[in-house]
Amino acid sequence: MSLKDEILRIESSFNSDSNLLKDNQITLDELKYKYLGRKGLLSNLYSLLSEIDNSQKPIIGKQINQLKINISNNIDNLVKKENKIEGQDEKIDFSLPGKKYVRGSLHPLTLIIDEIKDIFNKIGFSSIYGNEIETDYYNFESLNIPKHHPARDMQDTFYISDDVLLRTHTSSSQIHFMEENNPPVRILSPGRVYRNEDISVRSYCLFHQIEGLYVDKKVTFSDLKGTLDYFAKQFFGPKTKTRFRPSYFPFTEPSAEMDVYWGLNNESDYRITKGTGWLEILGCGMVNPAVFKAVEYDTNKWNGYAFGLGIERIAMLKYGIDDIRLLYEGDVNFLRQFR
Repeated sequence: MSLKDEILRIESSFNSDSNLLKDNQITLDELKYKYLGRKGLLSNLYSLLSEIDNSQKPIIGKQINQLKINISNNIDNLVKKENKIEGQDEKIDFSLPGKKYVRGSLHPLTLIIDEIKDIFNKIGFSSIYGNEIETDYYNFESLNIPKHHPARDMQDTFYISDDVLLRTHTSSSQIHFMEENNPPVRILSPGRVYRNEDISVRSYCLFHQIEGLYVDKKVTFSDLKGTLDYFAKQFFGPKTKTRFRPSYFPFTEPSAEMDVYWGLNNESDYRITKGTGWLEILGCGMVNPAVFKAVEYDTNKWNGYAFGLGIERIAMLKYGIDDIRLLYEGDVNFLRQFR
């Protein structure tokens, strides 16, 4: 078969395939690839030009170019026709109101953490973040909770191995920071912690804490009280009353718990405060010298205070949430309330 005959054959084949396209037996992309692709029929024609007489090359070459132009134009017209048909299916009524796009919202726990960080940032605290998977040393021993210490019974721990666990508090982050940084130190450590507790209205197997640490020369318990009183008034309102009660934590000495006066205005207040009007929101104290020894801080030169509060408890109080499980169910209708 001569090259001229091959040109005529390809032209006829394209016309036949165009009819197949109308019947949806071939796609537009398949048609384009078959004739205009890098390994298509037209590309093959150009490669055959080298086999004919030189006097015929200009004539045959012009015929091949014209065939390529015709096929390209036909395919372009088919594309425009297909796009026009698809556009006709979309009936747009411009008098209708536009589509409403649902905006996302920050999780209430994120809102609380951000607010607390902002309050403490104003007085010089910066934020650090630690590992959620910790070693027994950083989670317990470096915080003056050696093996078989009764304080370990206060925290039902998820152990991954004998020496690796899911952290039960964010205090371990502070140990890492103090090992790598010299005092003075003024940091907050927010994050998730895990304890093997029964899931109920008031407890969950994971929750969030934010802990603060201040280390400097001549830090006193009065400094701690002033800082936490400032926080309570910033967070709950300028008329908030606070009180401190003696407590016990192995990593602070002396230790205390701070309460805010919630009031006894209704039945809910009586239930939440157990009829006292006061509500405990955090634990605190002066850093135990044993903790400073673990990070090689000179206890004759440096001292400090630490405090920690549970974010879920604060969120439930602030937003009137009566079931902690709502914070973890991912219910969009619930989360939209906090936009």
